[in-house]
Amino acid sequence: MCGLSGEIRFDKRPADVAAVERMTDRMAARGPDGRGVWSQGAVALGHRRLKIIDLSERGAQPMTDSEAALTCVFNGCVYNYRQLREELRGFGHHFDTTSDTEVVIKAYRQWGCDFVQHLVGMFAVALVEHETGRLVLARDRLGIKPLYLAELPGRLRFASTLPALLAGGGVDTSLDPVAVHQYMSWHATVAPPRTVLAGVRKLPPATVRVVQPDGTHRDHCYWQPSYTRRSAFAGMGPDDWRDAVLDALRTAVRRRMVGDVPVGVLLSGGLDSSLIVALLAEEGQKDLATFSVGFESEAGEEGDEFVYSDQVARHFGTDHHQLMVPSDRVATALGDAIAAMSEPMVSHDTVAFHLLSELVSKEVSVVQSGQGADEVFAGYGWYPDLASVERDQEPRRYEEVYFDRSHADLAKILQPHMLPDHDVSAEYVHAHMAAPGAETALDAALRLDTHVMLVDDPVKRVDNMTMDWGLEARVPFLDHELVELAAACPPDLKLAEGGKGVLKRAGRTVLPRNVVDRPKGYFPVPAVRHMAGPVLERVRDALSAPEARARGLFRDEYVASLLAAPDEHRTNRGANALWQAALLEIWLQTHGIN
Repeated sequence: MCGLSGEIRFDKRPADVAAVERMTDRMAARGPDGRGVWSQGAVALGHRRLKIIDLSERGAQPMTDSEAALTCVFNGCVYNYRQLREELRGFGHHFDTTSDTEVVIKAYRQWGCDFVQHLVGMFAVALVEHETGRLVLARDRLGIKPLYLAELPGRLRFASTLPALLAGGGVDTSLDPVAVHQYMSWHATVAPPRTVLAGVRKLPPATVRVVQPDGTHRDHCYWQPSYTRRSAFAGMGPDDWRDAVLDALRTAVRRRMVGDVPVGVLLSGGLDSSLIVALLAEEGQKDLATFSVGFESEAGEEGDEFVYSDQVARHFGTDHHQLMVPSDRVATALGDAIAAMSEPMVSHDTVAFHLLSELVSKEVSVVQSGQGADEVFAGYGWYPDLASVERDQEPRRYEEVYFDRSHADLAKILQPHMLPDHDVSAEYVHAHMAAPGAETALDAALRLDTHVMLVDDPVKRVDNMTMDWGLEARVPFLDHELVELAAACPPDLKLAEGGKGVLKRAGRTVLPRNVVDRPKGYFPVPAVRHMAGPVLERVRDALSAPEARARGLFRDEYVASLLAAPDEHRTNRGANALWQAALLEIWLQTHGIN
C-alpha cells in the first residue's frame, strides 16, 4: 500500500522531475517507509512506500526490470502474488524479490495489458516501456485504489491523490458544473471520470489506459458482472446460496490475511465486520486486534455501538481497543479529515474513520473492514422500494428514492453559472441503467450502487482516511469473485429479512444469533449531524469567507436560510443540508482552491 505519481510529456521535452517530486512528497503519509523517483526522457515516476510485503529495500519502488526495460510504480496489494509468482516461474521468469510489485511487472511481461485479469486484489499501476515510451495505467476491478489524472498542455500527470496533483502545479481548479450537480444530487458522490475540479479526472475502475508518446490513448474496461441469473447457478436453493456466499467470503477473508505484518479488523459490531472477525478466528488467527470508535451523544442521538462490538470481541477473544471521541474534539478533527480527502465527502463517518485510523496505526499496519456489504447484498432500507417497479421504470424510481434533491430544487440552490441546462445526474443514471445486463430493477440499482456509488463514497472514504495514517485497509466484501456471486444471486434472497438475507443466513452459521438479528446500525457522528456549536462555527466561517463570496457557488438566500435554522434543513434522504453545502466550501478552502 503506497502512493504513486508521475508525468508523461508529449512535446519531446524531458519530464518535470521537480513536479513529480512535489507530488510524491505530498503523499508522504500514504507511504512513510520509503521514497523513490525515477525518470527517463519524457516520463518520470514517483513513489511513497508503506512496507507490508517484502520489508527489505529490494521491494522499494519505482521498480525496474532491466532485462525487459520496464519500470513500475504500484499502489495496493495483489493477494494471489505467491501463486502468480510460481505460475510465472513456470513460464521461465526469475525473481529477485519476494514483493508483489515484481509479480506485477513479470505478469505484464507475460500477458501484456491482459495482466490485470490475473491479479486478485486492489491496485493502481503505472508501468513504462523504456523502448517505446508507452505508459500503461490500470485500476482494480472495484476501484478500491484511486488514480487521479490531470491533462496539462503537452503532458499528463497522475497520482494516487488529488492534492498530490495540486502540489505538482498548473492544474485547472475551476469547478465542473456537472460534477457539482452530481455532488448535490447523490450525497456527495461524483461519478468517474469527473471530479468537482474541471482539470482533474479519475481513471474509472476496472480500466486499463494505454498512453502513447504522442498523447493519444485508449481505454479498455476489463471486467463487469452481468447481474443476471447465470445458468451455472441454476437449481440452487436458499441453503445452497447461503453456503456459496459463506465459502466465497471465507476465501475473500483468507486472501486478505497475506503479508509480512499482522492484520487487524475495524469492528463496528454489525453483521459485516463481525463476520470478518468470525472467519479470521476460524482461520486460526491468534491475538487478533480489533478496533471500534464512538462519539458522545448529541441532541439525544447515541453516537456509539460499543455494546455490540464488545460482545463480538468477548465471544472471539480478540485484543479489543475502543476510542471514545468527545464532541469538543470533533470540530478540530474535522480539519484534519477534510485535509485528507481527495474529494469532498459529506458522510459523517469520515471523521470517525480518520480518528480511528490514528488509533489503529499505532498498533497495526493492515486492517480488514466491512465496507461494501450493504451495496453488494442489498442491505439498505431503500432497496425494497427500488425493487418494486418494472425494469424500465427503475431510473425514475431510483431518482425518487436515492437522490438528495431534484434538478428543480438545485435551480433554487446553485448560482445560475453553476447550474447545467438539464438534469445531468438523472441523465447519468438513465444511461447506466440502460446498459445491457441487469435483469431486474433491483439488479440495475445494485449495479449502479456497487460500481459507481460504492466506489466514490464509502470505498474512497476508507482509503483516504486510513492511508492518511499509513494504514492499509482491505475490504473482503469487494473481492471480485464474491461480487460476481452476489450479482448472480436471486434478488429475493438478498432482500429477505429486511435486506442482506442471504448474508444473514450465512452469518448465523458462525456468529451468535443476536449479533446477526440485531437492528441495523449506522455510524452517526451526532456533533456533525446536529451542527453542535464548534462545528457550526466552522461552517459559518467557511460560508462567509471571502473565498466563498468570490466563488459564488450557492445562492445567497439559500445559504442564509440554512444558517438561520442549521438543524432543520434536510435532504430527501435525511442528511443535514447545511453540512453538505458547507463541506464542499470547506474542502475547497482547505486545499487552497480560490
